[in-house]
Amino acid sequence: MLPLVCVLAGVFLLALPRHGAVLRTVVAVGVIALGGAVLLSALRPFRFAIGPDGLTVRRPGLRRTIPWAQVEALVLDQPLPHEGRPAPPRLLLVPAAGVTVGLPPAGRHPVDGRKAVELLDLGQVRDRPEEVAAALARFAGDRFLDAHGARRSAFAVPDLTVGLRGYRTNVIDRLVRRGQEALAWGGAAERQAARDAIEQARAAGPVVAQRGYDQRQVDETLAALGDALADDRTTDREPTL
Repeated sequence: MLPLVCVLAGVFLLALPRHGAVLRTVVAVGVIALGGAVLLSALRPFRFAIGPDGLTVRRPGLRRTIPWAQVEALVLDQPLPHEGRPAPPRLLLVPAAGVTVGLPPAGRHPVDGRKAVELLDLGQVRDRPEEVAAALARFAGDRFLDAHGARRSAFAVPDLTVGLRGYRTNVIDRLVRRGQEALAWGGAAERQAARDAIEQARAAGPVVAQRGYDQRQVDETLAALGDALADDRTTDREPTL
């Protein structure tokens, strides 16, 4: 509020008659510049920096540098879509034992369920997820897991069209996510359980909603995912946590 008041006061001073008011003009311009800079800083998107010493975060509710020693794990994750609309990826942090970041837990580590705080919503920054992941892989090392990228690498889900009389989106999203995670970092039991869930859903017929995913596209996607789970012969994964 104060930066906006400064800008308005400066504009008011400039609007007054200027005869013999050089000093007043200089003061007004200075007030506008200062207020504008503070206002821009307050309104600009989330800013963060990743470096050898840790993670510097500047966002509402959190303005600090977090050394790597205080980080147990970092995860680039992506929430499930909402009614078929993809959600932006987010950066989750699991603090080291005894460390308080200053934010309440807002998520969990996708592999082991540890409580995590949300540091960054990638929908609020210009950096692409791949750029953030590359920087974190370089500086955070084994602390970092690109869950978002790992799921896509394990099984790339095509863009599913939402329309009338389609399969219920939240049901399909959960099925696909379970299969992706089983392929990305699950063991044999997880992959078999995910495949069984897909086969049961296909046999019973996924729930049809007034608006949902295109039925043909979903049938093809679930069939391909089930085949990938059946064909996977690799040993149990041991993801970096």
